[in-house]
Order: sequence, then structure tokens, then C-alpha cells
Amino acid sequence: MPSFDELLKEAGEFGRFQKGVFLLLCQTGITFSFLFVGIVFLGQDPEQFWCRIPGTTELSVRCGWSLDEEDNFTISAAILKNDSFQYQCNGYELKWNTSTISCANPLYHLTNNSSGTRPPTKCQDGWLYKQPHSTIASEYDLVCDNKWLIDMTQSVLNLGFLIGGFILGYAADRYGRMRTYLLSAFGAGLCGIMVAFAPNIEVFTIFRFLQGVFGKGTWMTAFVIVTEVVGSDQRRIVGIVIQMFFTLGVVILPGVAYFIPTWQGLQLATTLPNFLFLLYYWLVPESPRWLLTRNEGEKAMKIMHSIAKENGKTLSSDYAEITVSDQEVSNPSFFDLIRTPQMRKFTFILMYAWFTSAVVYQGLVLRLGIIKGNLYLEFFVSAIIELPSAFLILLTIDRIGRCPLLAASSIVAGIACLITAFLPKGIPWLNTSVPILARMGITITFELVYLVNSELYPTTLRNFGVSLCSGFCDLGGIVAPFLLYRLADVWSELPLIVYSILAVLCGVLVLLLPETKGISLPETVEDVEQLTRYNENFLVCFMELEAIELL
Repeated sequence: MPSFDELLKEAGEFGRFQKGVFLLLCQTGITFSFLFVGIVFLGQDPEQFWCRIPGTTELSVRCGWSLDEEDNFTISAAILKNDSFQYQCNGYELKWNTSTISCANPLYHLTNNSSGTRPPTKCQDGWLYKQPHSTIASEYDLVCDNKWLIDMTQSVLNLGFLIGGFILGYAADRYGRMRTYLLSAFGAGLCGIMVAFAPNIEVFTIFRFLQGVFGKGTWMTAFVIVTEVVGSDQRRIVGIVIQMFFTLGVVILPGVAYFIPTWQGLQLATTLPNFLFLLYYWLVPESPRWLLTRNEGEKAMKIMHSIAKENGKTLSSDYAEITVSDQEVSNPSFFDLIRTPQMRKFTFILMYAWFTSAVVYQGLVLRLGIIKGNLYLEFFVSAIIELPSAFLILLTIDRIGRCPLLAASSIVAGIACLITAFLPKGIPWLNTSVPILARMGITITFELVYLVNSELYPTTLRNFGVSLCSGFCDLGGIVAPFLLYRLADVWSELPLIVYSILAVLCGVLVLLLPETKGISLPETVEDVEQLTRYNENFLVCFMELEAIELL
């Protein structure tokens, strides 16, 4: 009885059907990148804001002041204290004269005691903003001592990614790839709308978490579907290019944010496209590889005939029936990933690789973001840097292989981080180029982890396994900001030392994984064990061939 890969080769491994599905699902990478890094623009610091002084609200209502007039009054009061540069986070205990206050010149009635030498106190009456709806910081007063709440919302988003990886990864393996994808797209869109109209930071955070849960479901399920409907020779291309669409979204985002002045408008602009993915119900079929693992061979063959027809081919009668395994279908669990020695080794190494990739990648991005300047331009340039990484992978992955390239890129990133920590400050070009090398190295690592992870797990556990392991990426995303800023308080370059250790160790560990170049996707756990033996035999043959050539 023929295997699924033989059937796929007969129907076309990367024909018109696969190209169409691939292009459609790649759009998920753009919307997911908006969610992943959108907080940079949603939560950026307000350009101009002031601490509201006591009595401002009453005077504004009584005198019918405009926002500008209220701002001018607040600034003028700060100038009377000779403290015009501290009026953002400090308030003043000003006492008003009991006489009638003039709306034309209210500061005239300030008593001498109120403009004396008493130190400023923390702002207690709220803030005034030049653009009150430009960011969530101005919307919910997340400035000064409340600024940490913005970082907290991003950590909560990553927590949503983590939970989504567990729940929706399991759902995709049990109930189907496309059902889970469509549910996730609808959930991400709906929760994104709720985020845009949240009345307070508590509601914002709750629905931001839920948007993370569903957003992770769309991204991971799309990636798995794409790798399951193409042949082994094309998996490297689709696995890398779909992540290029993620980078494309990062490149596009600063332009979108620049032309949309309010955070609510930006949130809606980056969220509403999720509802367009619901059209995929009629455009993208269920993964036939998954259907076979659920003993639904008839549905799988019907889809395969449609794929062959779309690709201009016809399946022969030899492919009237196909199966993946005679084993009874079971629902995936974490214990399936660690039950056998090789699966256990793969799982723990991949978990660490995901965690390290996230910590180092986000750490380097946050480190660059500390530099003052044009946020939109700097963000755009940093995103452009990632594009050559994908092209470098495409040029080298067939020559070097998955795991050697993954190991090399991680080690290069670690060494570059170590060098950066000890670079003299007086060489600008070196201080720029070496961190860029580290950024490119960890970007290659990040992109290859997706591909290697999806190729090492059997079909029955693939979506659940990828989602579970990538959950450690989300755990790294939660840890990264705190790791960077807490270690930087001790020594500004200490985070780079930690990144170096993490990345080099990751590079060494992934060398223990088998090479998957040109190998059919494993269907069962037994196939994974055979994959390991294949690589051992391949290594022996390779060494014998090298010895013959030397002779």
C-alpha cells in the first residue's frame, strides 16, 4: 500500500494548489507580527504630557478653557516653581487664595506659600496630554510610576501565546487543522476589537491575553498546514518564506503606525484583517495528512484527487486506498513527546532552543530600542536587517543541512554577543556591525527552529508538539524584558554575557538532533526512531565516502 508521500508526489508536491494555499496562509504571518511587536507603537511614550495641578479641573469647567489653555495654565504653574522640566511626573501642593479667581489671570491668585520652596510630590490628580488618544499610555495614564504596566501587558500577551500553544495545538491535532485555524482567526479578530474599545487597562489586558491565545493558534496552525501539504524538497522553502512574511509585517507596521495617529485606529487596522481569513473555509481544505492519521482515508483521498486536478494531474488506480498506520488513533498528550528516548531528547532540546531564541532575539531588539531617535525609522531599519537572514538560509540550507546551519548560526550569535559586550565605545562602525551580526545569527536560529521542530515530530503529534515546544518561546518572551533591564542595572553589558552563554549552549545541543534534509515527514513515533537510525547510517556512509576520496 503506497505511502502518503508517494501519493503526494503523484498529485504534485508543489503545484498550483500548494502555491495558492501557501500564499493565502502566509498572510497570517503579517497579522501575527502586528500582534507580536505592536506594543512598540501602541504603548510608546506620549510626546507631551503634564501633571495636572489641584484645581485645574474646576477652573477649566468654570472658565470654559480649551485643552491648550488648560495645558498652558499647568505649564505656567510649573514655571513659577522654577521646575518646568519636572512637571510631567511631579505635582505641586498649590494653595489657592480665597478671593475670587480671575479666569484671565488665575496664577495671580496663587499665594506666596504655594509658590515657595516645598519639594514637588508625586502626581495625584492625573495628567494632561497634548494628544490624549495617541497611545495606551495617554489613554490609561500609563506614565511615570505606572509605565511598567505597559511592559506587563506585553508579558500577558506572551502568556496568552503560551496558553494558546497548549490548548489550540492540542485542538488542531484532535479536531483538525482548519477548524482550529478558523476558530483562532475569529477569536483573534473579536478580541482585538474588544482591546480597541477597552474602557480601562484591566479590560485591555484581559482581551490582550485572549488575543494572544487565538493569535498563536492562527500562526502555528498555518505553519503546520503549509509544511504538511508540500513535498520534502519544498518544505525548506515554504518553512522559511512563511517566516519572511512575518518579517514583512514587521517592516510594514511602522508605516501603518505613522499614518494612523491614534492607538485605537492602529489596533483596528492590524486586527480586522483576521476576519478575512474566515474566507479560507471555502479556499483551503483540511490537511489530508491529518485526516489519514484520524482514519478518515475517504475524505483524504477526495481532497488528494482535488489537489491532483488543480495541479493538472490524475491519480492512478494504484492510489485508490492509502493509510499511514494501523495503530489505533489516540489523542496527543505531553507524555507522547517524552515516552521514548529519542522523542524525549528531541523535545527537551527543542524546548531549550525555542526559549533561547526568544530571550536573545527579543533582548537584542529591546536593547536597540533603548536608543533615542526616530522610532519609526529605527524600527524599520531593524526589521530590514532580518530579511537577508532568510535569503541566507535559502542559499545554504541544502548545502549545509538544517541542524548544522542551526548550530552555526546560534554559536555565531553567541560569540557576537560576547564580543559586543567588550567592544571599545570609540569605534562606531564596529559597535554597529557586530550587534547586527548577532541579530542576524539569532534570526536565522529563530527561523530554523520552526522548520526543524515541524520535521522531527510525527504527523499524529506534529501540531501539538510544535505548539508545546514553541510555548517556551513565549516563556522566553515573558522573561526577556525583565532579564534585560534587571541585569543591565548591575552592569549594562551583563545581558550580552548571558545571551552569549545561552546561544552557544543552544548551538552545541542542536548538534545532537538528526538531520532532516530530504527526508519524508515521519508519520508515527516509530518513524522518528527510524529517522535517527537513518542519520546514523548516513553518517557512517558519509565518513566512508570521505575516506575513499582521501585515498
